[in-house]
Amino acid sequence: MAHDDEPAGTVSRFHTCPLCEANCNLEVRVRGREVVSIRGDEQDVFSRGYMCPKGPALAGLQSDPDRLRSPMVRDGSTWREVGWDEAFAEVERRLLPILERHGRSSAGVYLGNPSAHHVSLGLYSRALVHALGTHTVCSASTVDQMPKQVSSGLVFGTALSVPVPDLDRTAHLVVLGGNPMVSNGSLMTAPDVKSRLRAIRARGGRIVVVDPRRTRTSEEADEHVFVRPGTDAMLLAGMAHAILAEGLARPGRLAEHLSGLAEVERALADLSPEAVEDGCGVPAATIRRLARELAAAPSAAVYGRIGTCTQEFGTLASWLVDVLNVLTGNLDRPGGAMFPRSATGPANTQGEPGRGKGVRLGRWKSRVRGAAEAFGEIPVACLAEEIETPGEGQLRALFTVAGNPALSTPNGGRLSRAFASLELMVSLDIYLNETTRHAHVIFPGLSGLEQPHFPFAFTSLSVRNFARYSRPAVEPPPGAMPEWRTLLRLAAIASGQGAAADTDALDDFVFEQQLGRALSSAHSPIHGRDASEIRAATSSVRGPERLLDLAIRTGPWGDGYGARPGGLSIAKLLEHPHGVDLGPLEPRIPEVLRTPSGKIELAPEPLLADLDRLRARLREVRAGGAGMVLVGRRDLRSNNSWMHNVESLVSGRARCTLHLHPEDARRIGVADGGSARVRSRAGEVVAPVELTDGIMPGVASLPHGWGHDEQGSRMSVARAHAGVNSNRLADEAAIDPLSGNAVLNGIPVEIAPA
Repeated sequence: MAHDDEPAGTVSRFHTCPLCEANCNLEVRVRGREVVSIRGDEQDVFSRGYMCPKGPALAGLQSDPDRLRSPMVRDGSTWREVGWDEAFAEVERRLLPILERHGRSSAGVYLGNPSAHHVSLGLYSRALVHALGTHTVCSASTVDQMPKQVSSGLVFGTALSVPVPDLDRTAHLVVLGGNPMVSNGSLMTAPDVKSRLRAIRARGGRIVVVDPRRTRTSEEADEHVFVRPGTDAMLLAGMAHAILAEGLARPGRLAEHLSGLAEVERALADLSPEAVEDGCGVPAATIRRLARELAAAPSAAVYGRIGTCTQEFGTLASWLVDVLNVLTGNLDRPGGAMFPRSATGPANTQGEPGRGKGVRLGRWKSRVRGAAEAFGEIPVACLAEEIETPGEGQLRALFTVAGNPALSTPNGGRLSRAFASLELMVSLDIYLNETTRHAHVIFPGLSGLEQPHFPFAFTSLSVRNFARYSRPAVEPPPGAMPEWRTLLRLAAIASGQGAAADTDALDDFVFEQQLGRALSSAHSPIHGRDASEIRAATSSVRGPERLLDLAIRTGPWGDGYGARPGGLSIAKLLEHPHGVDLGPLEPRIPEVLRTPSGKIELAPEPLLADLDRLRARLREVRAGGAGMVLVGRRDLRSNNSWMHNVESLVSGRARCTLHLHPEDARRIGVADGGSARVRSRAGEVVAPVELTDGIMPGVASLPHGWGHDEQGSRMSVARAHAGVNSNRLADEAAIDPLSGNAVLNGIPVEIAPA
């Protein structure tokens, strides 16, 4: 559509926003490489014209003068731009002697949040990991959602078998530790959450929010319940106990697919509402009422998010969310918590339907602390000690991919000091930031509008089945290198093929591996077909598009290369720039299960055993008064630290403030607008105070992702709105033992006037 006020030659390109999990489709008006305007795509089948303030900010990100566009090499404290070949040669010169002297365990990898949002990073980062041959791999998962992946893997058989609320049909929604009005949904892809939540109430439904803060989501709810940070598992156990003890459990059709119900009832026998009320701060009468209302609702979904994951009992809380959905018969039914069917064919759509190998956790342990591996990763909370501690396997080289762990992980001060001691640090990033300032070589990535997009991770978490593919809305500048080629060249160096290796040949190798798996699987639609036929019919565009085309065409909605006429392919998605609606979520049990028993394993032994730790914590709370604890919070405009260098996302009122209840402020002796010193075992910060009765007494809150005042970074807008780094207060020694997830909520702190 042409617009009268636009320059001649302006055209529309439709592109999926990569900045959060909602994956809204945008109409990007471009003239050459200039972004003229960005609007929500009103014709999109899923987002229907919705976009949040982050969507238009992609234009600011595209033109940001601080964004890196050429490789950088550091000489001491001086940075210089270099050509691509020189940058790769520098990595080769430094890396190979380290691997030769100290072995492959001396190198590690950190994968940042954008690895799940950009197809190049998501599909090719593992090539670098495999080439290095290291077990020291960390990611943003262990400061975010790893507890949910672990509990889902143990109960349902795969890490991404995460039930999501069927928002558009539910009659009763219980939200714990989540603020979807601000996050736009997390582990729940749902554009325009506000309208979806309001629709629940408009059709006579009910929304309950359980949170230490009265959030924006609480304002849309029928009821808000304060809960003591880090104790969601106690509350959920009390609710489950009440449902079982009062004879309200109605698994319905799930009963024949269920294993472990009796074991769960025995395990929760002493965790009644009366037993847990002192621990979680919610009266027993309220716990029983919440349980009864949940059990009585015509359809319901319990949804727990980041607040339930980033705590000391994250995996228990994540598991108990699913226990409640099972007990009330709301798992895998319309209006309940359901399993999407992703077009890219994730693990819960592959192999024998209804049965699989399940998950194996703890296959190795971190060198220093002995923290268990989960899904190929060790906890990022272990990263500093792996660098600092001498001995065999000491980390001496590190690759960071699109992440800023110096800000986003526990005790960033210690981690920054550890980074400075590395013999080699290589970063793939668009900014010289608080982490990459320690690198020896930085490889720039493309902007979100300069690369293709398919929400490959988030179609597995969507409240409605859909598929949408976007080619770049803006052509990359001449000489730019897409991330997938950068990752393949780094993999070539790590594997000994050299900095000048042919990335086309490496890309062919990656594709052939994926093709071989599809051809050899007895449950694949192309099983036994001629490889040359499939190869010739697949998209000829190298990189992610070719891999996506193969995955989509062999996935559950794909055309099977002719076996399923009318099915999906990249070509078909390109014909539908506003997406393809694949319909509401449908029941998938038992087909979705990949457990060895072919059942919902409701009582995994590691989870039952961890209840003893919960009981011990409950006894501690009863024995003594709790001091102040800190929780995080999220803002609609600043989900992650790298968004703070766009003026439109940080302008206006200050967002990096310390929220305190007026009662606590009077006791501490601080006033609204004053400053407070917040101290934990890990460190301290000074932050401006903002008083609010929307936070539970005894609780303070700081947002994450700030702290842009470090010397050596080059993010001018972010520096002007520096804020303080809340994760300097997070204790790297504190993790959820089952998942390795960092404890970022419920941090014991002391607060005093600054």
